[in-house]
Amino acid sequence: MADILLSKSNWWKTACINAALRGTNFTAPQTVYIALYTSNPTDADTGQEVNGSSYVRQAVTFGAPVITDRRAVTSSTADVSFPIATSEWGLVTHIGIRTAAAGGYLIYHGAVKTPRTVQTNDTLRFMAGQISIDEG
Repeated sequence: MADILLSKSNWWKTACINAALRGTNFTAPQTVYIALYTSNPTDADTGQEVNGSSYVRQAVTFGAPVITDRRAVTSSTADVSFPIATSEWGLVTHIGIRTAAAGGYLIYHGAVKTPRTVQTNDTLRFMAGQISIDEG
């Protein structure tokens, strides 16, 4: 799949403003996870997450942000592979970065440039640097 640029969810926009401007305590997740979607999760976290029999969210790490032209940018630092699909997962059109391996909150989301139908015995892998967050 091609490079993916992510946007903030409503939950994350609110958490950032509350922490920075209202003194609301915020505890960052120790690990964040990639979730696959068959529809746009939207800022409101309303998309349809994949639910195939072997599907599980995968942990992802990001590098320290770099400031360039008043923008903070970070990218994934290592390859992330999903397990082999033991049933069809459907057409993966979007990804989300979430606060937990199950449940939790959507932090960022974005469309994949080349949607892909995941069939039985397929696997998806995102290469290091392929998932980017750009805060302007």
